[in-house]
Amino acid sequence: MSEPAPLVAIIGGGQLARMLAEPAAALGVPLRLLAEAPGVSAAQVIVDQRVGDHRDLADLRAITAGAAVVTFDHEHVPTEHLRTLESDGVAVRPGPDALVHAQDKALMRERLTALGVPCPRHAVVATPHDVVAFGLPCVLKTTRGGYDGKGVWFVRSTADLEEPLAAAAASGVALLAEELVDFRRELSALVARSPSGQAAAYPVVATEQRDGICHEVIAPAPDLDPELATEAQRIALQIAGELGVTGVLAVEMFETRDGRLLVNELAMRPHNTGHWTQDGAVTSQFENHLRAVLDLPLGSPAPREPWTVMVNILGGPHEQVGRLFDGYPHAMARDPRLRVHLYGKELRPGRKVGHVNAYGDDLEDCLERARHAAAWFRGDLGNESE
Repeated sequence: MSEPAPLVAIIGGGQLARMLAEPAAALGVPLRLLAEAPGVSAAQVIVDQRVGDHRDLADLRAITAGAAVVTFDHEHVPTEHLRTLESDGVAVRPGPDALVHAQDKALMRERLTALGVPCPRHAVVATPHDVVAFGLPCVLKTTRGGYDGKGVWFVRSTADLEEPLAAAAASGVALLAEELVDFRRELSALVARSPSGQAAAYPVVATEQRDGICHEVIAPAPDLDPELATEAQRIALQIAGELGVTGVLAVEMFETRDGRLLVNELAMRPHNTGHWTQDGAVTSQFENHLRAVLDLPLGSPAPREPWTVMVNILGGPHEQVGRLFDGYPHAMARDPRLRVHLYGKELRPGRKVGHVNAYGDDLEDCLERARHAAAWFRGDLGNESE
């Protein structure tokens, strides 16, 4: 019997793949998952699955056999394997020619600079002399493989060079030096783009990063000059079009103290800075990603409420007792409008295990509600009720 709708294969079993399952079910779109281990986040909710290695071409071919399209929970699938899948007739979305710019930071900087997209000053470096010649202080990043603060070092003197240079030598990955930008805050411009060229731009959001991990998102970014917001969306749409991105593209930016925008990072998949859209937008980033990779008309990115605040739930610095589920009675009773999303992950210090969304017409109220709930689930507030 033929499938009721085109089959979408997803590489990677993290929470992004997990959160694609809900809109897929609503759309009647079957999913098949390549999970890195049994019982990972997405494997708990996607029935059609196999355990395999995203670096193994045989595993990739097996999971994409009969699929209309393949998409990703992460950007780490080798580019050459994606080209092979394309030659096999699989629709790879985003395609390797686009995705490589999210995989390789040096290539991304080179291409964006050629397109006239504003970026921090940067250079590929290999030795202490190269870094000193570039100028201190600076930021060093591995060109491939880094995420959530991993593979990123703030270098203020030559004494800080030992670890990044050793890490680069051990992994065989080049280092990119970037200027230490004096920024007011970090912003994210999220867009979705289909193969036919239709695009949708979400409101630009403000993000708070700690130790390289997104902790909080406010949608839309408060006190953002409308012209600067439009420019951020224009830049994101330009990048999506010029690179040929299919699906969701998140463009993380610095808003400098003198009112400029500089592109920091790209992600070509649903992104932490877009989790607010699950409850705060007419069409979530996850549904629009599926619509885009299947070349369906995109849904409205308009906000449902004046404000939505997303706060991540992270494992605390010490081992937590009990289950995250045990946080529901207090959180739900205190705030019936709160939306909680847990990922089915084991608690570990600093690990993203869920997030909460609070929405409404009063920003301070949304902030308080979301922050309280996230702190409660983390165990930061003790067990007293209010």
